[in-house]
Amino acid sequence: MKIERIELAAFTLLGIGAVLLILTFYMAFTLIVAELGIVSTLNLSEALGESLGPIAEAIIRVMYLGVMGWTGSITTIRGIQLIREARRVPQPKAEMDQQPSSKKEEKTEKA
Repeated sequence: MKIERIELAAFTLLGIGAVLLILTFYMAFTLIVAELGIVSTLNLSEALGESLGPIAEAIIRVMYLGVMGWTGSITTIRGIQLIREARRVPQPKAEMDQQPSSKKEEKTEKA
């Protein structure tokens, strides 16, 4: 079985999408397993100032993982669509007999 150019592109897209999704889940897992540093201070303004940096970093990482997962899923979907389209066999068109479809045509034939 010879692989055509479209099928090769489809399998490439599918592979890239799968790799992106696997990397996204791995990075999300390592982000969850990472040890959290809890800020303990009596001054509220110092605690807030020290906690804003890690919060901003976590938000940036979550947005990055979201975009990476979204890109991976779209790439995977497009690869699957291309594989389905490449493997679809064109259906031969059946010849249709022309039959009268309206009553007017039937009346003219009888007369």
